[in-house]
Amino acid sequence: MPIGPTLRTATTTAELVAAQYLFDGSVTEARARRFLAAEGHLMLLAYLDAAGADAPVGFVTGIEMSHPDKGTEMALYELEVAEPHRRRGIGRALTRALAEVARERGCYGMWVGADADNAAALATYRSAGAAGQGSAAVLVWTFGGE
Repeated sequence: MPIGPTLRTATTTAELVAAQYLFDGSVTEARARRFLAAEGHLMLLAYLDAAGADAPVGFVTGIEMSHPDKGTEMALYELEVAEPHRRRGIGRALTRALAEVARERGCYGMWVGADADNAAALATYRSAGAAGQGSAAVLVWTFGGE
């Protein structure tokens, strides 16, 4: 029977730097410190080595969002698993772990935005217990800077 990944919450800039090959861009000390200091932001890292001595093979980030008439919910901001380790349940394990953290923190729910044609992401989220709620549009403002 296969053993699942070891999951840990990122707490140091060194961990974020070690995981940067999984990110879209490079990690700077300033961004890493700001992320770690931000209340309600978290990153869970997946390791194949139970001691966490190897490089992480995946991550999930979550952000708590609160509103006075709704309470607090968790947004799954980003999920990534290194190409050679995909389709082994690591993404599902990370997503389920983030959902558990959200429950422990008193969030009433969790949500994620995904491209409608991203079959792998949709399958991962559904396998971790998510259900669709129709279609949505994403609009962005780009300001530049940090």
